[in-house]
Amino acid sequence: MKRALTTPLDDYLRASSYAMIACAAAALLITGGGETWLAAALVVVMIAAWKLEGTKWQLSERAGLVGLLLSLPLFYVDWKVLEGFDLSEQAGTTGVNALAHLTVFLCCVKLLQVKSDRDWLFIYLVTFFQVLLAAGLSISPLFVAALCLYVFCSLLTVLCFEIRKASRRAPASETRLLIAHERESVKSFSRRGAQRKAFRSSRLSLAALCLFVLIFALALPIFFVTPRLGDGPRAAADGGARNYVGFSETMKLGDIGKLQQVDQLVMRVRVDEPDVERNRNLRWRGVALDSFDGLTWKRSDRPNESFSGGERGFIQLGTTEDLERLTTQTFFIEPTNMPVLFVAPRAVALQGSFPSVSRGKDDALTAFGRSQGRISYRAYSDTIEPAPDVLRADPYRYPRNETRHLRAPITRYLQLTEDLDPRVKNLAGEIIKGNGGRNAYDAARAIESYFNNEYNYTLEMRAGGTDPLADFLFRVRAGHCEYFSTAMTIMLRTQGIAARVVNGFQTGEYNDVADAYVVKQHHAHSWVEVYFPMADAWVSFDPTPAAGRPGDAAATEGGINARLNKYAEALDLFWIQYVVAYDRQEQRSLANSLRNQLSSYTQTLAQATTSLVANLRAQWEGRRGGTGESGVGLWISALLALTVVAAILLVSTRRLKLKSLKREAEVASPTAIKVPAISFYSRMVEALKRQGMQR
Repeated sequence: MKRALTTPLDDYLRASSYAMIACAAAALLITGGGETWLAAALVVVMIAAWKLEGTKWQLSERAGLVGLLLSLPLFYVDWKVLEGFDLSEQAGTTGVNALAHLTVFLCCVKLLQVKSDRDWLFIYLVTFFQVLLAAGLSISPLFVAALCLYVFCSLLTVLCFEIRKASRRAPASETRLLIAHERESVKSFSRRGAQRKAFRSSRLSLAALCLFVLIFALALPIFFVTPRLGDGPRAAADGGARNYVGFSETMKLGDIGKLQQVDQLVMRVRVDEPDVERNRNLRWRGVALDSFDGLTWKRSDRPNESFSGGERGFIQLGTTEDLERLTTQTFFIEPTNMPVLFVAPRAVALQGSFPSVSRGKDDALTAFGRSQGRISYRAYSDTIEPAPDVLRADPYRYPRNETRHLRAPITRYLQLTEDLDPRVKNLAGEIIKGNGGRNAYDAARAIESYFNNEYNYTLEMRAGGTDPLADFLFRVRAGHCEYFSTAMTIMLRTQGIAARVVNGFQTGEYNDVADAYVVKQHHAHSWVEVYFPMADAWVSFDPTPAAGRPGDAAATEGGINARLNKYAEALDLFWIQYVVAYDRQEQRSLANSLRNQLSSYTQTLAQATTSLVANLRAQWEGRRGGTGESGVGLWISALLALTVVAAILLVSTRRLKLKSLKREAEVASPTAIKVPAISFYSRMVEALKRQGMQR
């Protein structure tokens, strides 16, 4: 297969262009914009195009034009006919997939045809569009790695492209090239020229790398200091926003169990003093449900109290007795279309990019109209519950009017179904009496302990029938968390104790590398809150057996694989916090942190300077036996003089070295030939060809 004559610069340009195409395709594949078969087809076409480059088997320009014209109807068929009627959950991505198919098809056609500079520029534009398409799908660390490689290959390609254009436009030299008949000398000269060409190629890669580092160094501070006019980028990865059952206005028995069977990431939570907070058994509260009809829990009221964001996005929801009681949590929520904001119980303040936040009478927080992409916010909660002795002394007399923490009539939390099985009330009375319960707190603890010890935890839907609660209590005696929370709430209500069901998430798995809790769907949970009128507080109880409350699973993991997973999770969290969810709040936080560190470094430097001067003064006084005020000045003057002399010697040495290197370069390279290197090399190849030596 005979090829057209090419120069090393042409081969280098072709290699960098192919690398650029591969990086753009990898970015699409990483973000889910393309399928595996599409990437494999592109690889096959790239290999074939590389082999066919410069041969007669390449497509002609006319055939390439026909392929470009065919791409439009093929794109329409791909989008509208084959995928336009897809009713699955991925139907929203059909247009994206069709665009990815179109760009790859255009690249393949152009790669297989005879290419001019205009065709290469067309390919570069197509790859740029592919990267833009990938950036709109996901902003993950893997995508950024592919983007960095793409930028480097693009810089290298542009440099090669411009050098080749300059070589073609270089004026011909008037110097005539005389070819000697000694072929060995000509071959030696040719070998030296090839070596110089290879050296320039390595320098070209180094120049591209330096440009890449310079661009990154200039872009990074611009990214961090540019004012955020909106909520910042919000990438809805992994198929877009998700909805979680059990966190809306209703919940059927079994909904949380279905949610727990999926190991999907929901959020990450960073808590101040995590070692202390883990002992408090924190939970991330979502919604509270108060009305039960035997099969379904409902919220009686929608959120009716609105709070507007103040300075720096701070929203005050309440007050606390002491700031030391507050627990600060920073949430990084994955894409979801639910308006619920998860917080630790008894939130008194929020800080985030929300125009307003609504609070219901069940203390659930919602932000209607917020972005469905990733969001981050900070919550401050009073996590200290009243002491057990205080709760046991509660006289158990409910107020007639609403209070600070009782925002609905007390009858709402005592509601029972008319057809409730009488065995439920009898069982509750027997448990409380058997444990000697004489107050609401002991009664709640007795029922909680009864379920923890006498029942089993399972995700299987065993309870059923027209009365699943009675079936769970008296026949199956096993279930998942919402069965236990429902049973305890109803049993307490039969004894005249106000209670409600709360849905949320358990603390999650603590990652010591990321210093955050990783919360997934299988951490979804349901528990009970009991109201104590004298303390005016809702206190949490968890009747689910220990098997349904796994605790800190990450603490028991070992091995290098678990450690690597922690580092990967930490990198992902860092990326989300400072890139994906980087907004005005994070910008202010970072600025304050940098300001504090700079102030600390300045103070440390000042203290070190003062200490150095004091030590010098003490040494001089020890030598002179006096105060030595003028001696200290002499010491400082001497040090400054030595510094200046050392700097002069260093500069002089470097200048002499540069002159020596320049002199050696002038001796090593002949000055008789005053022609551009590229032009000289091209004419040299032509002269060798005329002498019968084909390169």
